[in-house]
Amino acid sequence: MSATMRAARLYGPRWMMVEDVPLPPAPKPGEARIAVTAVGICGSDLHNYEDGRIGDTAIEAPMILGHEFAGVVLEAGAEALDGNDQPLRAGQRVAIDPATPCWRCELCEAGHPNLCRRLHFCGLYPDDGALRELMNVPARSCFPVPDAISDAGAALLEPLGVALHAVNLAHVRLGDTVVVQGCGPIGLLIQRLMRHSGAGAVYAFDRFAWRADKAKEWGATGAWTLEEDPVARLQDVTGGRGADIVVEAAWADHSVGQAVEMARLGGRVMLAGIPSADEVRFKHSTARRKGLTISMVRRMKHTYPRAIELVLRGVVDVDGLVSHRFPLERAPEAFAMNLAYPPGVQKVAIDVRKA
Repeated sequence: MSATMRAARLYGPRWMMVEDVPLPPAPKPGEARIAVTAVGICGSDLHNYEDGRIGDTAIEAPMILGHEFAGVVLEAGAEALDGNDQPLRAGQRVAIDPATPCWRCELCEAGHPNLCRRLHFCGLYPDDGALRELMNVPARSCFPVPDAISDAGAALLEPLGVALHAVNLAHVRLGDTVVVQGCGPIGLLIQRLMRHSGAGAVYAFDRFAWRADKAKEWGATGAWTLEEDPVARLQDVTGGRGADIVVEAAWADHSVGQAVEMARLGGRVMLAGIPSADEVRFKHSTARRKGLTISMVRRMKHTYPRAIELVLRGVVDVDGLVSHRFPLERAPEAFAMNLAYPPGVQKVAIDVRKA
C-alpha cells in the first residue's frame, strides 16, 4: 500500500499544486480517520489563494486549504464520540465542523466556542485543511449525515451553519424588513433563512447579474445589481424608512458604509463579509445618530444538527448552490476559475473521491 496520498497545497498567492503527501498517522483516542468526499471552495479560501493570507493570518509555509467538507469514516480511535455524543463507526458518512476549540477557556465555558482563544481551524494557517484524500479529525467534530444528503450537500452544511449563526445574531422578528448585501452562497442562505424565520420583505444586492437572479429564485422580494445605487433603491422601496436588519455578506468594503446608510433608526447591521484590506469604514455620525447595533459574525456554534434537519425538510436546497464541480487533480484550475468569477459561478465543489 502506498505511503502517500494526493493533496492540493498552496505555496503562495495563486500558486497551488496537487502532489503526493504523507498519509496521516493512525487516529488517536477521540479522533477519526476519514476519506474526504467533497470540499466546497469558500470566499475565505479565495482570500488565502489570492493574497496568501486572510486578515492578519499569513501563510508562512505550504499548506492545504479547505474547511467546507464531508467524508466517510475509515477508522475511529478509542473513545471516538461524534458531535451528538454517539460512538463513531467505520463506514459512516459525516459532515465535519472545521473548528476545534479547546472547550476549557473562558469563552468556551460561557458557551461561545466560536470565540475560543485557542481555536484551531482546518485550512487556516498553520492547520492543514481538507483538500486531500485522507485526514484525521476530532470525532466530536463529526456529524453523521443520512444518504438523502449528497456528499457536496454534506460539505455545504458548514456555510449553512454560518448562515444560521448570522440569523441567530440578527434577532429577526416577524415582519422585519431585511437587506442582504452579496448573493454568494452565504448571502443566499441567510436570505432563505430570514424568510423562514418570519422576515417580511427581503431585498438583495450583488455586483453580478446572475447572482442577483439567483436571489430572486431563492425568494428575494427584490434583487438588484450595483448598477443601481443600493442605498437609493432601498430608500425607495421602504418609503425612506430603511431596513430593520442589514446583513453585509459580500466584500466588506464600501458595502459596509452602504449597510449603515440602509439601516433604519435603531436598526441592526450584521457584518459577515471579510475584507481583503482587513479594515472596514463607515460614517460614524450616521451609525451613532441612528443608534445602530453592529454585530460581527464569527463562524457558528453547534449548528450542524439544525442544518441537517433543515436540508432534510427541504427548507434549504444546498445542492442547488453548486454551479461547478472539479476533481481534486484540477483543484488549481477550480480556484483560478472561481477567483475570476466568470458568468454563472455560484459555488464550486471539489469531488475528492472522483477522478
